[in-house]
Amino acid sequence: MSNSSSERIVTAVRNWIAAAPAGAQLPSTRRLVEQFEASPVTVQKALRTLIGEGLVESRPGVGTFVRTVRTPRPSDYGWQTAALGSPRQLAALPSAALRTASNDVIALHSGYPDRDLLPERLVRAAFGRAGRSEAAVGRPPSAGLPALQSWFASELGSVTPPGLSAPNASDTVILPGSQNGLSTLFRALVGAGNPLLIESPTYWGALLAAAQVGVQLVPVPSGPAGPDPADLDRAFEQTGARAFYAQPNFANPTGAQWSRELGEAVLGIVRDRGAFLIEDDWAHDFGITAQSQPLAAREDSGHVVYIRSLTKSVSPAVRVAGLIARGPALDRIRTDSQAQAMYVSGVLQSAALDVVTDPGWKTHLRNLRQQLTARRDLLAGAIREHVPEAHLEVLPRGGLNLWVQLPQETNLDILARECESRGVMIAAGDDWFPAEPAGRYIRLNYSGPAPGRFPDAAQIIGEALRDSLA
Repeated sequence: MSNSSSERIVTAVRNWIAAAPAGAQLPSTRRLVEQFEASPVTVQKALRTLIGEGLVESRPGVGTFVRTVRTPRPSDYGWQTAALGSPRQLAALPSAALRTASNDVIALHSGYPDRDLLPERLVRAAFGRAGRSEAAVGRPPSAGLPALQSWFASELGSVTPPGLSAPNASDTVILPGSQNGLSTLFRALVGAGNPLLIESPTYWGALLAAAQVGVQLVPVPSGPAGPDPADLDRAFEQTGARAFYAQPNFANPTGAQWSRELGEAVLGIVRDRGAFLIEDDWAHDFGITAQSQPLAAREDSGHVVYIRSLTKSVSPAVRVAGLIARGPALDRIRTDSQAQAMYVSGVLQSAALDVVTDPGWKTHLRNLRQQLTARRDLLAGAIREHVPEAHLEVLPRGGLNLWVQLPQETNLDILARECESRGVMIAAGDDWFPAEPAGRYIRLNYSGPAPGRFPDAAQIIGEALRDSLA
């Protein structure tokens, strides 16, 4: 029989099923063969179709029956309310910072550099080699590949002054990105319910990590030149905190770089207080008119715990960071890290190491510095021209962002929505403050795509600002 004969049987049986009660037995195959004058093969094909549609079910040795439709009882998850308890108040993810923009939008909101600023050729080649190596099938050591540990240690050691002990590979832990590392550091060095001093404003991811761990954040005001040492020392005195999270080089979002004098003052305070400085060197590879000068290189008694990520400078696909610490703190960090992630993918570690040890890496960084300089200056100049109401507290000497202050009466939510409706995405600055914002700010990423459209973006921001203030 043809397919049309099978379909005729299926249609007829469907109509019979529609009028039959659930559980009713279908006529036997022999009876269906006689009724439709079809071959047994055609009837069996029709029954398989009905079974596949869930209309009938076959019971071997018994027959075929109209399938009983079971309406699932709605699940009751109310018991979880008592089991979970009251939720912790977590820092909200800034929606603008992680959103993907369409091609027709001028994207100034993201925290990542444009693909054109990445060493794509090096990365692709590195992944190809890593995929053919033992890293693709083996489990790496929990603390990281020794060669990559050595690279992070030697990078810091290369700027360690004579007379101080440079870090070595055994002081280094490889982590799956700095966000994971911050959570580990806050758990291992601070602990839930305990105070953590933190710059205000600061990296929103650090605020999120702190909220998830449950530490008590204590803001320390940080301006264009960094925090006031007196404010920092007072906060240590009043709270009994034993850790301070900071970004001494090209801070996100402000772009500030601490002076050498401020760095020495902060190191003196953490030593006197018996505390830790958690130094986030996130923009180490993004120097423009200055280079990163890690405080960890100037301190060898274990007061500085240093973290540096390669994710932004190598590739968003390479979530690899290095953490350097000494003494018992390192043991606690290792223990927490292994409990959270066990180990970092050997393929990612091998690819990262391949890129940063390739001779082309240094060439890439030199070219990157030139491109960041041009982009920064273009966007800053456009903001000054088209948004005269704005104030640039500092022209960053490195990093990826401009931190722009707007009039106090600005409604940032309205401004961000209005800018987006006109084709520009910006990041409102409130999410970078651990407490009440100290003013109205927006963060603009000058390393984003289409720098030629920066002047258009600035003009749109200026018009939207004036409309919102009218």
